[in-house]
Amino acid sequence: MNLSGKVAFVTGASRGIGRNIALELTKAGASVALNYIKDDLAAEEALEEIKALGGYGILIKGDVSSYSTCKNAIDEVVKSFGKIDILVNNAGISMLGFFADADEEMWNRVIDTNLKSVINCSHAALNYMLQKKSGSIINISSIWGNVGASYEVIYSASKGAVNSFTKALAKEIAPSGIRVNAIAPGVINTDMNKFLSQEEKEQLINQIPMMQFGEGEDIGKLAAFLSSDDSKYITGQVITVDGGML
Repeated sequence: MNLSGKVAFVTGASRGIGRNIALELTKAGASVALNYIKDDLAAEEALEEIKALGGYGILIKGDVSSYSTCKNAIDEVVKSFGKIDILVNNAGISMLGFFADADEEMWNRVIDTNLKSVINCSHAALNYMLQKKSGSIINISSIWGNVGASYEVIYSASKGAVNSFTKALAKEIAPSGIRVNAIAPGVINTDMNKFLSQEEKEQLINQIPMMQFGEGEDIGKLAAFLSSDDSKYITGQVITVDGGML
């Protein structure tokens, strides 16, 4: 996969899957703008990793659930690099609990972060991608967006909406040479799953035919592929990466 000369903007890139995506895009030759919301130290560490790989990147701090923040961030990417070729909408949060115990503040936060950020950044990036009639948008969804999960009802709903948004937007802008796809990870070995006890981890592993959690680079490598010309005829797809779990 050759992304030399390409410019990518990755949201939620200071750690976890977003960080791995940024690193894999760098390895393929892209310049990367890393968005994050609050963890300055983790963001700086991610940028140092990119530099250690011989890559070039910048940090853009901001809450992508705000449209103005997204627009300003995309404008900054274009100002710094002259263009934007790849958008990876990765920012997301999960809140566990029974739906009956949830409140409006909780579900607004989940939907704003997981869905609204995807809409915001995609709209802002399209202002530039449509001008040059090329680009790749990759949305990070979840297997629970495909089938739903008890105890994560609002999270599942937000990711299911991301899947539908992906398919609809892909159809609308395909004639303009822009592709839109989503990746639906299963259980990935990131900080987000550190709250699990050893017993809970073993129970999950027993539900996965490959008998192991996925790694962040598994998602990162697929994102690099979907960003490249190697996937030039793939659009409107939600690709599941879950070790055969579902």
